[in-house]
Amino acid sequence: MPRMALGLAYDGSVWQGWQTQPNGRTVQDTLEAALRRFAAAPAVPTICAGRTDTGVHALAQVVHIDTAALRRTESWVRGLNALLPDTVAVQWAQPVSDEFHARFSAMSRTYVYAVRNSRVRTPLLDRRVGWVYHPLELAPMRMAAAMLVGEHDFSCFRSSQCQAASPVRTVQMLDIRQHGEYFMFTFTANAFLHHMVRNLMGALLYIGQGRQEPGWIEALLAQRDRRLAAPTFAPDGLYLADVEYPAEFGLPRLDAGRACMTHLGWSFVQEA
Repeated sequence: MPRMALGLAYDGSVWQGWQTQPNGRTVQDTLEAALRRFAAAPAVPTICAGRTDTGVHALAQVVHIDTAALRRTESWVRGLNALLPDTVAVQWAQPVSDEFHARFSAMSRTYVYAVRNSRVRTPLLDRRVGWVYHPLELAPMRMAAAMLVGEHDFSCFRSSQCQAASPVRTVQMLDIRQHGEYFMFTFTANAFLHHMVRNLMGALLYIGQGRQEPGWIEALLAQRDRRLAAPTFAPDGLYLADVEYPAEFGLPRLDAGRACMTHLGWSFVQEA
C-alpha cells in the first residue's frame, strides 16, 4: 500500500501523551480514529517520530501510515482536520517511498523548552510555558549545557520506566537564550531517552538557581545514577519542535526556535 507522511501539531496539555492507552485520551488514539473515518478503513495504524509524554506539545510531530485510500494531498490535510478536535491538526501531508520510516529514518529530534522566570505566575501562559520563580543565571546554565553536548551515557537522566536498550545518546546541540524574564532551551539529539529532556531541564535549572555548580553535570554523567540528579521538570512549555530526515525524502521542516517563538507570540530571535 502507498505510504503517507503527516506533520502534526497538538496542544499536549489536554492529552495523556502520544501513545495509545485503553481510555483513548491520547493523540495517537484520536488521530487513528479520524484516519479510520477518512480512509473508510477498519484500522489505520500510525508510527510516529517520537512518543511525547502527557502535557508535552508538538509543533512538528511526524507520522507515517500505509493506506489504500487515494486522496489528493490537500484533502489529507483538510479532511483529517475536519475530523480532529481543535487541539490536534495536520500541518502537511506528503506521499513517501516505502523506505521512509517516521521513527527509524529520523536523523535528529529537536525539543524546545520555553520558561518564564518570574516571582509571580501568569494564568495567560498556563501550560504553554514553564514557570520558575527563583532567579536564573544564564552563564552557568550555558557552561553546564556545553558539557552535555556529544555522546554520553545519560543513565542519570533517564526515567526508571525507560525501555531503551542503551542509555547512550548523542546531543548535537543544546542552546539557551534569554530575553528578559523568558528563557528558551533548545535540545537536539539523535534520539532521547524517556523523560531525558525533562530531567536535563531539572538539572540545568538547579544550576541556574545557584543550587549546584556547572561541574555537577560532569559528576552526574560519570555517576550514572538517576537518584543523584534533580527532580524531573514539569512538561509545561516543552515542545517537539523539529524532526530531521535525509533530504531525499523532501519533507517540510520548521526552524524550531522561530516556530516556537511564533507560536508563543514572542518577537525576539537573536538575544544573548
